[in-house]
Amino acid sequence: MILRRIVLAWAGLVIFWGAIHPSAWADETAASVSSPVVAVLDQEGVQRVRMVLDSYAYEPAHVVVQAGKPVELVLTSVTLLTPHNFVLKEGGLSIDQNVGAGQTLTVRFTPMQPGVWTFYCDKQLLFFKSHREKGMEGRLEVRP
Repeated sequence: MILRRIVLAWAGLVIFWGAIHPSAWADETAASVSSPVVAVLDQEGVQRVRMVLDSYAYEPAHVVVQAGKPVELVLTSVTLLTPHNFVLKEGGLSIDQNVGAGQTLTVRFTPMQPGVWTFYCDKQLLFFKSHREKGMEGRLEVRP
């Protein structure tokens, strides 16, 4: 009797998760395919880019900035329940910022080292693939 209740509760959780997040069942989710967005210095000398975090994708997924100039990423999660984050730990940068479902926040940093660096979301629910494994990653291209 107890085992049956546990199985039914687990099945209900799995069905609920699939209903609110259908892509949880996808074996692979296509990574966002977007043209690179080249950040332009504004009047304050800051390179600003707005980025949307959705179900397993960043938009834009490729951002180009200049080395030695401040960067401001405005991250907006458009998901209803699923939290995301923005992790970038390459090129002399160490960023790990949580972005709750429906939230907007700003990440500020100054990249000094030219190169192409990968940012990603490492969130994961139970035994499902991580968001990064489902394709939620992008590229920060730092030009001299």
